[in-house]
Amino acid sequence: MKPIYIAAYQQSKFGKLLGMTVPEILRRAAEETCSSVKADCSAVDVATVGAVCNLTLNEQGLLSGLLAMTPGLDAKPIESVENACATGGQAILAVAQKLMLGDGDVGLAVGFEKMRDADGKMDGKLIGKVLGLYSHPDERPGKVFVFPHLFAEVMKAYMDEWGVTEEDLASIAVAEYENARENPFAQMQKNQVTLESAMKIEGINRYVVEGLPLKTYDCSQISDGWAGMLLATEEGLSRLGVAKADCVRLAGWGQATDPLKKEGRDVLRPKAALAAMAAAYRRAGLSPADVNVAEVHDCFSVMGAIGTEVIGKAVTGKGARYWRDGKARVDGECGINTSGGLIAKGHPIGATGIAMVGWCAWQLLGKVPKALQVPNARAAATFNIGGPVCASVCTVLTPAG
Repeated sequence: MKPIYIAAYQQSKFGKLLGMTVPEILRRAAEETCSSVKADCSAVDVATVGAVCNLTLNEQGLLSGLLAMTPGLDAKPIESVENACATGGQAILAVAQKLMLGDGDVGLAVGFEKMRDADGKMDGKLIGKVLGLYSHPDERPGKVFVFPHLFAEVMKAYMDEWGVTEEDLASIAVAEYENARENPFAQMQKNQVTLESAMKIEGINRYVVEGLPLKTYDCSQISDGWAGMLLATEEGLSRLGVAKADCVRLAGWGQATDPLKKEGRDVLRPKAALAAMAAAYRRAGLSPADVNVAEVHDCFSVMGAIGTEVIGKAVTGKGARYWRDGKARVDGECGINTSGGLIAKGHPIGATGIAMVGWCAWQLLGKVPKALQVPNARAAATFNIGGPVCASVCTVLTPAG
């Protein structure tokens, strides 16, 4: 198969896009991503666009047609994808696979979400209902906010099985808020969270579901934002005028899906996630020991722990301890979620998977802020999920040189 490279990555600041319309978001994402390597969109052969709440919150379908309104993208093969919170990762794989099939040499993956109104406000109950549509219908009754409830159950199961404490898991969020303060693209850049404040039930920090351990600071953000990525073959890089030394290789990838219903399967050892990650390492010819940069899907703090186990940096049940011991720090064994993660950088759902891969590419290229730069970054892993640990997209990245 042809090697595939990440030629460019761009994103908005996550948080609020205010009055930007969906057509404006897509055009800006495409044009800014292409112009970052001094190309225009006519250089793109194929494209994929992903979003999750575009129908329910934005009342807009056929995003491929909107993307095709960008000058240079008309009459190109463009598709829309949706795989819940794994949509961004799926968009990247869709583009990469088209390039490997020979459908072109330059591809564009765009993901976005517009979850807030023109004033930056959000309707929490509506968003809870909308996101709940990505769960099994049998697991929705009695849950006002479906996914916080489902992951509160996962959190309790993780704590009960491994003897992990609320404080252990809160330490993940604290580390991510610390990273976000140095990331100019992070939604919660100006917020400081200490372990004491993350544990104290006061102000905005409260238990989300009565009788379960999940608290506000254990949760990811409601975010607007977009992310765009140019992928290319070697021929595509030459056409773009981008040197291989300025790129990152998509060395390995994997995608797998478990049944949507959480009940009856082991979400603490997610079969599909482990299979997807194993496939990514196998294709890359690498092992977890080779990786010292990672972005994992911490939609809730417990997933920061489980994600650390999925990428192979901690054995099952020891993911939270990996963070508590400082091994996930920028200067630790493997810098994990140095961007701030979904908890503090933000979670514009359709953009999330692209942003995870993009940040890791920036890490390998030395393009992140100095305070967040992992020393001697040599290889990166990403783990992007959708639903209650249902759909999983995993990648392994290496320097292209």
